Amino acid sequence: MSYAIIGFGNIGKALAKAFARRGIEVSVATTRDPKSFASAAAAIGPTIIPKTLAEAVKADIVFLAVRFEAAPDVAKALSKWDGKTIVDVTNAYGVPPEELGGQPSSKFIAQAFSGASLVKGFNHLGAATLAQDPSVQGGRRVVFLASDDDAATGAIGTLAEKLGFEPIKLGGLSEGGLLVQARGNSWGQLIFKDLVKFD
Repeated sequence: MSYAIIGFGNIGKALAKAFARRGIEVSVATTRDPKSFASAAAAIGPTIIPKTLAEAVKADIVFLAVRFEAAPDVAKALSKWDGKTIVDVTNAYGVPPEELGGQPSSKFIAQAFSGASLVKGFNHLGAATLAQDPSVQGGRRVVFLASDDDAATGAIGTLAEKLGFEPIKLGGLSEGGLLVQARGNSWGQLIFKDLVKFD
């Protein structure tokens, strides 16, 4: 299984740190030349590999860590996303619901990435919290996952556990997914909730 993070701002770097902590290789890409962020990637760890957008989207699992407005441009990198899983880490805060046809932002993103399975996840934590070690006082930091594809949710849940997080499945994008999505100028009820699960 191959992994990529598209977007290398605060959230993209926080995700890269999670992969680096576990020694898992992940490609990182932006619309810029990979040389422009190679030193920042190297500073996180040797398993963080800078690539072009065209190279990075070949991965099986792609974390979308760009501004919500930039997502459709990333989607154009491939004509078909069949067989891939997109992890939607975006937040559409401030985007009028009517611009999304009244549907949840992740459904809007899913339509752009034709053929892919989409899982909403890793977006409810701020970058500073997401960047921390998810092992907290003997517990594991929670990440919420929502998808209309149970198999994709399972695969991302397994990856979340490998990265040291505790995945909690919320169900479909239009049901539980709304708890971790911005709608207009309001946040879903679980956004910014930093929870830890103890065994």
